[in-house]
Amino acid sequence: MIGTVHIVADTYAGGVPLAEVVRSGFVEGLHRGSVVVLDGTGAVVDAAGDVSAPIFPRSSNKPMQAVGMIRAGLPLTDPADLALVAASHAGEEFHLARVARLLADAGLDQEALHCPPDLPVGEQAREAVLRAGGGPTRIQMNCSGKHAGMLLTCRSARWPVEGYWRPEHPLQQRLRDAVEELTGEQAAAVGVDGCGAPVLALSLTGLARAYLRLVSAETGTVERTVADAMRAYPQIVGGTEADDTRLMRGVPGLLAKVGAEGVIAAALPGVGALALKIDDGAGRARMPVLSAALRRLGVEAPVLTEFTETPLFGGGLPVGATRPLW
Repeated sequence: MIGTVHIVADTYAGGVPLAEVVRSGFVEGLHRGSVVVLDGTGAVVDAAGDVSAPIFPRSSNKPMQAVGMIRAGLPLTDPADLALVAASHAGEEFHLARVARLLADAGLDQEALHCPPDLPVGEQAREAVLRAGGGPTRIQMNCSGKHAGMLLTCRSARWPVEGYWRPEHPLQQRLRDAVEELTGEQAAAVGVDGCGAPVLALSLTGLARAYLRLVSAETGTVERTVADAMRAYPQIVGGTEADDTRLMRGVPGLLAKVGAEGVIAAALPGVGALALKIDDGAGRARMPVLSAALRRLGVEAPVLTEFTETPLFGGGLPVGATRPLW
């Protein structure tokens, strides 16, 4: 229940083998990690590894931060804009144009963003920039939508935009309140995310619990508004070929968001939720384990078959795969 505070352990103990790397029929490596699966009531129905100690969910925290921004006065009503605020976008043209418009509407430009200059994370978008002779910019950084939302929230709440990324800023205090309420946990640590904004340490169980609350909330609530926006515009949340975008397109009603270092969380209303972390941060193991976790909730869809294994190549030809053990 919201209002219940769950106590998490101090240190993440590490996970168990969740996926194996098979090359030419020979197992050449293992990916360890932790995963938790909740049913539609929020009860833990399956788990492996350490799911009660804190980890940094990284960008998987973004939907909860978006809830905090709206509660603090973020003046956006277009669901596509809200999806961008919760996005780790690929830097495609439609992403960049929307971020630029949000900033311009507030009388700002990309130099107001605290996120560092970067190339797009999307392979095709990055190659297009390089072919055109371009280089890193702040707006291309995959968290620029979140940072634009933070700036707009500060303007609406009449908070200073200077230092909006610092943990002690009133904006970040409000976002922390939202994250802790939705997870039912007090953040065990505050770090600096890759984009320069704070990242809060929470358990995988708390993360899954928060996603279930987002999709289970009543229509019209802030929580449901964020979940609906992301599910309505999955291509904005990630990108044309992003894993979470493809997953939301392929499983109707599913909310999903990846995070750096091998994290992903997902929830389906009336069915359940899950969260996982691959300890070494390997993206190739994340989706096969996620597919296995969703199947434990009885979810079946063609896209899960696509994600069941990550192909492994040798000499340009498929010679094996990363596949789930759990």
